[in-house]
This record gives sequence, structure tokens and C-alpha cells, in this order.
Amino acid sequence: MSAPVTPLDVGKRIRPKVASPAPTPTDAGWQVKPPAARLDRDKLYAARLQAVRARPYLATALFALHLVESRQVPTMGVDRHWRCYVSPAFVDRTPVEDLASVWVHEVSHLLRDHHGRSDRLARDLGLNGPDDRLRMNIAADCEINDDVYGDGLVTPAGALTPERLDLPEGQLMEDYVRGFGFDLRKPGLAWLDCGSGADGVDRPWESGPDGADGLTPQERDAVRFRVAEGIRARPGSVPKSWRRWAEEAFHPPQPWRQLLGAAMRSAVSGPGAGGDYSYGRPARRSVGLPGVVLPSLRRRPPRVSVIVDTSGSVSDDELGSALLEVTAIGRAVGGRRDQVSVISCDAAARTVNALCQAADIPLIGGGGTDLRTGFAAALRTRPQPDVVVVLTDGQTPWPAVAPSCRTVVGLFRRPVRYNENNTEYRPTAPPGWARVVTIG
Repeated sequence: MSAPVTPLDVGKRIRPKVASPAPTPTDAGWQVKPPAARLDRDKLYAARLQAVRARPYLATALFALHLVESRQVPTMGVDRHWRCYVSPAFVDRTPVEDLASVWVHEVSHLLRDHHGRSDRLARDLGLNGPDDRLRMNIAADCEINDDVYGDGLVTPAGALTPERLDLPEGQLMEDYVRGFGFDLRKPGLAWLDCGSGADGVDRPWESGPDGADGLTPQERDAVRFRVAEGIRARPGSVPKSWRRWAEEAFHPPQPWRQLLGAAMRSAVSGPGAGGDYSYGRPARRSVGLPGVVLPSLRRRPPRVSVIVDTSGSVSDDELGSALLEVTAIGRAVGGRRDQVSVISCDAAARTVNALCQAADIPLIGGGGTDLRTGFAAALRTRPQPDVVVVLTDGQTPWPAVAPSCRTVVGLFRRPVRYNENNTEYRPTAPPGWARVVTIG
């Protein structure tokens, strides 16, 4: 027999049961993270295609970059092995037109070897701190952004240009690092961390030399050569800086850095050479002489005089190569163009010209050859040079006595001539006191 049903029992049976809510992640103290955004490769590839249409001569380099998705890189950067690291968030918030400009900007760092040039500049000037490398990255940006935009490429908002930083245009990275300071407190300026491909310092997000999908040194040189070919094929539509780069890529200067480095070290290490007394930093001996301030000996960049053979036996192409070598010499002395003078000489020495830009140096001549007058003009300059560099075909009389400074001779290649009627004949060669390098 069943027990009687009371009103309380009925109420219990008809009352609906409400399930207690499950604890939410917020109640449990969890932090809810939105799903990570994936790299929009379609947008990035569309921007690259727009960059190729605007700069077709850079197509080989743009397609040679290997994309790497990374959430550690702030924006978009490259390493020296031609990998391009891209932030998905940066791609999402950046218009396609701006991304196309960034593509060209980043590949320009690699084509112009800014990482190698930064390493050499840091070694020459003793710049090792992160602030110094930041200055090199900014200087490299100014060199690129000077004329890379326009004609199909927009200027990204806040991009660092020489005009925005109140710097002169048309300079190289080395010029901006050596001669100018940067004030980045101006409103509206944006700076992109372009990676080790811009300043030579490895970043935490980079794969390094042992990572996958990097280009070998031979592959990088092949890309640069193809780009230089494309620029030379359409010089009328290419900015001046790119034309200059292509000429140097096709006619790489001789290793003047090593030659002049040895010559300069020898020149400035001699007694009384390569140093000037300055009161900017008192000598340590002043401590022992109270009330007396003694100047200290300060090292200076060596002075170089370049003698260019402009006789009729030197072709126009060789004179063009000579100007490229003059530019390389200016870089070899650390960009101090005021320390370099150029003398054009055939049978007579012409006016001594200070090196401002190699393209502005008048090469006057076309007659016979006697470089002894060029040596005399170089040694008459005050102050005297520490190094004399001669660019010639070698068909000239040479000074009978070695000059008081180190001499380097760049010799244009000539076929070996001989006299079949005189078995003891030997072609004229530079004297033994000169260091000789064959050009071409």
C-alpha cells in the first residue's frame, strides 16, 4: 500500500529542477585569449605583385625572398640570408599599397648590402652598442627612402626620409652615420625594425645561418646580378641611386680596402704622420704639471691623392672604371671625402680637385703620358698626402726616386707586347716601390 501523497510531496514533484550553471573561465580566474590571427598571405602576395608592377627591375629580388610568419617581429624585417619575417597583425592593419612599399624597402636593404656595410662601418669606427646599430638602421632607411617612393609606390605614413629628419638628400648610409645626428622625437615619425639585413645584428626571431630556406652567397650574388641587368636595360625609368648601384654591381671596385688599409696603416704609423695635436682632450702628462694643459696627439684619417691617367691611350670605359675606383677609395677612408684629392694627368698635371662626388670630377687630357708631373703636383699639395694612388695603363715614365709616402698603382689590363727583334725586351712596368693591382 502506497503512502499518502501530501501537498508538499506534490510541490516537490512538479517543481522544475534548474541545473546550476557551470563555472566560466572568468569565474575561475582564467585569462581568455582571442584566437591568434593567421598570416594573410593572399594580401601579402597581392602587395608584392603591386611592388613588381611598380618596380619591374626588382622582380627577381622580390620573388627570391622567402616568407616566414613570425609573431615576434614587430612589423616586417629581413635577415642577411634573404628570409623575410612578417607579423600577421602588421599585415592585417596595413593597406596593400603600404605593404607594396615595405616590400621594396626591405629588399633594398639586401640588394645594397646594408648588413655588410654596417659591419664594416662598426669595425672601422668602433661602434658596437645597440644605439649605434639603431643609427645605422635609420641611416640605411634614409639612403633607401630618399628616392624609392613615387611612380606607383606610396610613401608609408611617417616613413623616415632625409627631409623629415632635416638631413641632406642623396647621401649614403655611411655619410648619414658619420656626419649627422637623428632626432626621432618629432611627431608622426615611424621606424621599422628591418632586421639583421639592415644593420648586421641578429634578431631573436631569425633562423640564423643554419636555418632553412636561406640563400647561399652564390645565389645572392646571382640575384643582385639579375637585378643590375634589369636596371641597365631601362636606365631612363630608374632612380639615380639605383643606376649608381647597378654600375658598381657590374664593375665591382678592386680590393682597395685591403690595399689602402695596409698602405694607410704603414703611412700613419710613421713618425710625425697621421696625427695632429689637439686641446680637445688634454694629454695624460698634464697631471704631472699642475696649471699646465698639454695637447694630446689625435689620430686622423689618412690623406689620399689619386692620380688618374687621362692620356689618349686610356679609353672612356677605363676612365669610367677609374671614377668608380675613386668612389671606392672615398669609402675606404671612411667616407671622409675631404681627405681625398683627384689629379687628372696626361703629359701635364691638371688642377687638384677635392672629392665631392666622383661624377663631378673633370677628367681633362687626351695627349701624351708623363705621370711624373702628377706625382710632383700631388706632393706639392699642403698638407702632403699619406698615400698616393695612381690609376693608369702603365705606359708612362715613372719617378726615379720613390715618393715620401706609400704608393698604390691600379693598372688597367693591357695585352703583353714584345719585340721579336730584341729577345731581352721587357715591357715598361711600375717601379718596385709601388704596390700594383691589375684593374679589369
